[in-house]
Amino acid sequence: MRILGIDPGTGICGFGVIEEQHPIDYGVIATPPHTPLPDRLEDIYNSLHEIIKQNRPDVMAIEKLFFKQNITTGISVAEARGVCLLVAKQSGLPIFEYSPNQIKKAICGYGQAHKPQIQEMVRVHLKLATVPKPDDAADALAVAIVHSFAAKRTA
Repeated sequence: MRILGIDPGTGICGFGVIEEQHPIDYGVIATPPHTPLPDRLEDIYNSLHEIIKQNRPDVMAIEKLFFKQNITTGISVAEARGVCLLVAKQSGLPIFEYSPNQIKKAICGYGQAHKPQIQEMVRVHLKLATVPKPDDAADALAVAIVHSFAAKRTA
């Protein structure tokens, strides 16, 4: 199964595609700062369509939103996340959602793991020589890995 993982964001939206615990493609969709939000969302929409077209995933796994402090940032992330969900739906991809806690627990065995721990475990799970960069791409790969674990449990 080819899985597209998404770490949603307006400025930087991470993506990672894996198949059978092997990385196929990963990176970020970066939108220019100080660009109007509708233009940034359109950029994410078009870029994600292209990523799906090139990589032909079977499913999309995306991180759920978690509001900790800054609700303004959370709102723009929610808008970017909505665009990602729309693109997946239009592309006919089943969508699976995982909370940050579920991701940390599945990847590291501990729900309060920190970013460097998650990134290192992504490197280990995918047998990479180095931690994937940038951080948002590693986070997206983590979401994809978590879905691969969940899919194996339900198979």
